[in-house]
Amino acid sequence: MSKHTIGYVTWRLAMRLRVSMDRALAPLGLTHAQYSLIASLHGLRTSEAPTQKQLADLTGLEPMYVSKLARQLETKGWVERVRDTKDTRAVRLAITAEGTEVTREAITVTSGLLDQLTAPLGGRNSRRAAEAQAALEAMLAAPIDTDPTPGDRP
Repeated sequence: MSKHTIGYVTWRLAMRLRVSMDRALAPLGLTHAQYSLIASLHGLRTSEAPTQKQLADLTGLEPMYVSKLARQLETKGWVERVRDTKDTRAVRLAITAEGTEVTREAITVTSGLLDQLTAPLGGRNSRRAAEAQAALEAMLAAPIDTDPTPGDRP
């Protein structure tokens, strides 16, 4: 039996993955957070470029952080930010040809890391990896009450 809580192990795994991704993506000029945004943008197959808010919802990142990441990627020439013609408060994002090229390289890099991460489970396509992913997704979907005063609720 482990002496660590599931929260601790989950946190350590998340930190290990983040640090590994940052190190592996650095030669391409990307951080893990930037990769999360541009890979999500690359993976979307929609007729209209998504808004920053839509990407925030998709990635689980805060809208202000998505805005910051999008500006960084725009500076590199990998993403275009365009004001929505119907809603002037919204900004739509589109990946550029150069951004697509970098993202494809980054996907190859991250795929190798995920292969290493899931090797103890039998690889990414194994039954054990699918079960682990399902368990993690269930944990992500579970509501968490962060109210520090549960006795004050009606």
